[in-house]
Amino acid sequence: MTTDLAAGHRVAMWAPEFAADPQAAYRQMRSRFGSLVPVELAPGIRATLVIGYHTAVRILNDPEHFPADPRVWQRDIPLDCPVLPMLQFRPAALRTTGAEHTRYRQANVAGLAGVDLYAMHSTVEQFAIPLINSFCEVGSADLLSQYGFPLVFQALNAMLGCTTEIGQRVATGMAKIFEGIDAEAGENMLVTALGDLVALRQREPGDDVATRLLQHRAALSDEEMVHQLLVCYGAGIEPMVNLVVNTLRLMLTDDRFAGDVLGGSLSTRDALDEVLFTDPPLANFCATYPRQPILIEDTWIPANEPVVISMSACNNDPAIAGRDTVDNRAHLAWSAGPHGCPAKPVAYLIVQDAIDQLLDALPELELAVPVEELVWRPGPFHRSLAALPVRFPKMPPLPM
Repeated sequence: MTTDLAAGHRVAMWAPEFAADPQAAYRQMRSRFGSLVPVELAPGIRATLVIGYHTAVRILNDPEHFPADPRVWQRDIPLDCPVLPMLQFRPAALRTTGAEHTRYRQANVAGLAGVDLYAMHSTVEQFAIPLINSFCEVGSADLLSQYGFPLVFQALNAMLGCTTEIGQRVATGMAKIFEGIDAEAGENMLVTALGDLVALRQREPGDDVATRLLQHRAALSDEEMVHQLLVCYGAGIEPMVNLVVNTLRLMLTDDRFAGDVLGGSLSTRDALDEVLFTDPPLANFCATYPRQPILIEDTWIPANEPVVISMSACNNDPAIAGRDTVDNRAHLAWSAGPHGCPAKPVAYLIVQDAIDQLLDALPELELAVPVEELVWRPGPFHRSLAALPVRFPKMPPLPM
């Protein structure tokens, strides 16, 4: 018997209830629908959510049947749709297929390959120490707003060649897009700010990703440049901030890590991989748009509607249950196939160094509220805390 996902009940992924306990929602979805779930990403915006690991791997590696180009889908989507900026067409590798995708992908890989990972260690330390000094004498802090966000933001700006002023506009616009609140205004703010960054690097080339993109043989237009950089920020700010904060939450609340990591028998990298497996910061994304109805596992997926991969649900699929997540990088948090994340090495480095700098400076860090009182921000795509309040013995400032 086959199932048609075009009709019937849909799970509202935009609801606060989903954000509060997504793993419970995924279990209910799996019990009712199997690997392919009819969902709403926003009111009236239908999609298919893939929650089966093996099904996701198949789709991510089949761009011929599951292209990433959304142009047909978005023709009927209103401009003020809260999830449109996250899903709409962009002249960038993320939202193209075939020769277009190859051209953009090659430029981005080359731009990122020029990042000096050794120098990035020093860059993260340079930004981390003043941030830690801003609250170490107080004895308490919100690690999201006072540490994770500003550190990742500054590291990305340095890597991409962006000034603080332009970067602040980028961050504000990106937050609106991820939240789905006033997303259209966020998109406009982003495009304007990144246009200013492109113009700056045309006038003043530097040793940065933006300059290397401008100088690449792909000969990217100004519009294409804006969207390459927009994707870099989109893949960088929210996911990396959330990975820093979610990993710190795990290390401060889970006895396996709270005891072992600080005691030295497990590394920060082990904690990162645990989070990427069990609670990835970009929980649902990697959208594709099949050009015709397609039958997968006795289920008909509609044509020209988003097929969204739930990296979080797939990583927790009972079909792959029982695997040790320590030192296991078979998760889908970085996606897979031709659209796998090309920035994985530098992202790992920034996040790991951010956490190590903090724990080295404040080894007696602990959560300031019960873990069940932490609040998760609603939204269909990210897994993001509203704050991570901590306390610790007051410490003198670190030497600069």
